[in-house]
Amino acid sequence: MKGKSPVYNIISVPIDKIKPNDYNPNSVAPPELKLLYDSIKEDGYTMPIVCYHDDSDDSYIIIDGFHRYRIMLDYPDIYKRENGMLPVSVIDKPLDQRMASTIRHNRARGSHDVDLMSNIVKELNDLGRSDAWIAKHLGMDKDELLRLKQLTGLTQLFKDVDFGKAWTPIDEQNDME
Repeated sequence: MKGKSPVYNIISVPIDKIKPNDYNPNSVAPPELKLLYDSIKEDGYTMPIVCYHDDSDDSYIIIDGFHRYRIMLDYPDIYKRENGMLPVSVIDKPLDQRMASTIRHNRARGSHDVDLMSNIVKELNDLGRSDAWIAKHLGMDKDELLRLKQLTGLTQLFKDVDFGKAWTPIDEQNDME
């Protein structure tokens, strides 16, 4: 990354121009969501929503900050106080890099849904990213990546993996005798 960090260029964006992404595996339990509301009510928005600007429809797609966005949608007092505007930090990256950014932001803070994580691993694989790239950019070790790939149940995720023949099925053994 060159130059100044995006946080030095916060813009105010109408909430109706902001859209959630369709790959975020993060979830927040109701007590923590209430705590987030209380925090925003008492302290205001202290962190911007991180978005990608989609020029095709002049929208902002959330990379990080979905729950802060939801608070404004779900609580009229917050919406009114903020005049329906959210602080946004814009990063300009391709989809695979945005997915990786979302995961890094989430993992730095807490936990997320395993099924959705395995879907992201699959999507990144489908986008042509190697296991090494996925592990590096999502902060995973090879065992965690393997477990997530296994959850998708898709053999295509293993199409380039050479497996040894550690055993021979009984039927083949009988045919060999």
